[in-house]
Amino acid sequence: MHTLDQFIKSALEEDVFKGDLTTLATIPAIQKGKADCIVKEDCIIAGIELAISICNEINDELVCTFNYKDGDFVKAGETIGTITGSIHAILKAERLLLNCMQRMSAIASKTKLYADLVKPFNVLILDTRKTTPNFRICEKWAVLIGGGVNHRFGLYDAILIKDNHIEASGGIKNALVNCELYIMENNLEVPVIVEVKNLEEFKMAVDFNFVDRILIDNFLPESIHEIIECNNKRKKIEASGGINMSNITEFAKTGVDYISIGDLTHHVSSIDISLKIK
Repeated sequence: MHTLDQFIKSALEEDVFKGDLTTLATIPAIQKGKADCIVKEDCIIAGIELAISICNEINDELVCTFNYKDGDFVKAGETIGTITGSIHAILKAERLLLNCMQRMSAIASKTKLYADLVKPFNVLILDTRKTTPNFRICEKWAVLIGGGVNHRFGLYDAILIKDNHIEASGGIKNALVNCELYIMENNLEVPVIVEVKNLEEFKMAVDFNFVDRILIDNFLPESIHEIIECNNKRKKIEASGGINMSNITEFAKTGVDYISIGDLTHHVSSIDISLKIK
């Protein structure tokens, strides 16, 4: 698993590598100055802590002063903070810092919209693994900042039996029996989630004690009511598939515990944020 430090080092190597040739060619190495960070769209800001870590990695003498914190609402046109110190260091940080903040703020803003819609129904919004390769740590961080909850981080920290596992196992019962045996043989303690495609599969899955949560994928709200009644609060229920801003309240009203939305990280338009040297 990527740590935050590993991500920052890898991203800087990708962008800077042997050196920022343009800055080296045009600006004296001793020059110091200040840059304002300006948000150009209304948003939930995210990535401030990460921006500070990026600056510290490049030059620990850079001074980052932000008057907002991650999760705050920011209006368009606001200057949210300044970075002071070596101009060379500021320009090395600029693109990575902005790329991260722009995408993280977009994800946090979208997550907040969804989380607010389902809040009256005590439903939690989950992310998925539909993330940008090598940027998952930041995208899932942004979901938390926006008021969502992280699903499994990867393939290694939970068992999620989906349609392809069920098909390859020869059916849901085989998949669950195999899974139970694997857990016992390896003395595993991880969450177990199983996806079902109809009420018949649900009735099989709900009887396995080791299953923590049942994922109902691509169900209509009216079909979920039948599942909720059959469940009788025995398992946590997660809904996914075809859920968006226009219909999410209908799903939340059914009594599910979680709604997972790949769109949180999969389809976002970055927030416009700039860094301007004074």
